[in-house]
Amino acid sequence: MRVAPRDVSVSLSERHEIPLTGFVPVCSAAMRHDFPATARLHRPSEYATVLKGQRIARGAMFVVMRARGIAVGNARLGLVIPKRLAALAVTRNTIKRVLRETFRHYRAILPPGDMVFRLVAPPGKQSLTQLKKQVRAEAETLFAKITTI
Repeated sequence: MRVAPRDVSVSLSERHEIPLTGFVPVCSAAMRHDFPATARLHRPSEYATVLKGQRIARGAMFVVMRARGIAVGNARLGLVIPKRLAALAVTRNTIKRVLRETFRHYRAILPPGDMVFRLVAPPGKQSLTQLKKQVRAEAETLFAKITTI
């Protein structure tokens, strides 16, 4: 099947009749919700520093810790999801995935510094859909608390 080549000479404004003066793209760098390597903790020493710090928020399932001292740079996230509290890998991965996704959305308004979300209570027997909703609701509550600190 042959496809006709696109007309490259036609601009976006001519095709869609949108004036491009003052046009700001919807997905600018400031609005992107990505999770780069610079936004996460990597080394055990980084985790140890944060876990020796202060507890800044607590929910039914999670405790959020922050490193002591003056924080510079952007917010960085670490996750501690122990196997003894969430025995199945699919459960641990789901919890981590939802926490990372929520962090991506709140990252621009979070205060600078390192933080670790630590699972302290088992999630219980429930479907993955219910688990995602429960973790998302608690994560949003905790991030909202953190942004007001």
